[in-house]
Amino acid sequence: MRQPPHAAVEVQGLSKSYGDHAVLRSVDLRVEQGGVLALLGPNGAGKTTTVRVLTTLTDPDAGSVRVAGYDVVTERRRAQRAISLTGQFAAVDETQTGAENLWTTARLAGLTRAAARRRAAELLERFALTDAGGRLVRTYSGGMRRRLDLAAGLVGEPRVLFLDEPTTGLDPRSRRQLWEVVRELAAAGTAVLLTTQYLEEADQLADRVAVLNGGRIAAEGTPEELKASAGQTVLEVTATDAAAFARLEARTPHPVAHRSPETLALSFPTRGDARHLRTLLDELDPGRDEITGFSVRRATLDDVFMALTGAPATETNGTTGTTDAKEPSHV
Repeated sequence: MRQPPHAAVEVQGLSKSYGDHAVLRSVDLRVEQGGVLALLGPNGAGKTTTVRVLTTLTDPDAGSVRVAGYDVVTERRRAQRAISLTGQFAAVDETQTGAENLWTTARLAGLTRAAARRRAAELLERFALTDAGGRLVRTYSGGMRRRLDLAAGLVGEPRVLFLDEPTTGLDPRSRRQLWEVVRELAAAGTAVLLTTQYLEEADQLADRVAVLNGGRIAAEGTPEELKASAGQTVLEVTATDAAAFARLEARTPHPVAHRSPETLALSFPTRGDARHLRTLLDELDPGRDEITGFSVRRATLDDVFMALTGAPATETNGTTGTTDAKEPSHV
């Protein structure tokens, strides 16, 4: 079916290389106004490079990239006025108060002194920072700094908001507070493109998820569609020892959704019915002496991520986050 024109983000055939290394290879993406797209991928997959191109920080080598209806190369300034970028690390001035940070940002955006004061007060209230507005930012918690950073990015009321791993390092409560803010923004019509290493975050916030692997989009769809592709349910078995683990992995003709040599666990997508589960267990362990236990659970985005990239979402090369260079926020 033909998609309507004028999406908030329209990317077709985006390619980008650094020297001989192709970082992005003909990437297609689309985010509707008021939609939330979560862009997932292991370290070095190209997530941050994609964000850099979409926010005009880096030119594409090939492809068409339009944000808020503007070409990011030929209409760079117009695109910049319609977007905001909040990076992994809060870009706020610790020597100023929260209110001063927002007032300064508003003045830089062209607001008058009076309008800047009003906008700062509105945003402090919106992000539950009014009581802390007069305090120096150096006294803020990590969650408060992230909320202030996001507030600063919304001074100009952007049509498209880019969030590059915005909850990295936050405690669970602060992370959920930021989720609520993102939901409110999307409900008000702001388009959001979110990169994250937290699969629960993508599941909670995104109406569509794209998995980037090796510079290409490996899969895209709603969270439920992607989870269904990994099987409605997953069978996880635990081997008796390392030798049995190796034999189970070598013996199975079935796709392995997840493997953990450390815990001797293997996971397999299933249809979820009892007949299929019994058949699968008999095929895996015909002698019934190499599996010590099993469990059945619903498929998650982590299963999708593993199946598409071969690595856990938060465990690539022993680190979290991306290996692409980070940029400061607020384009």
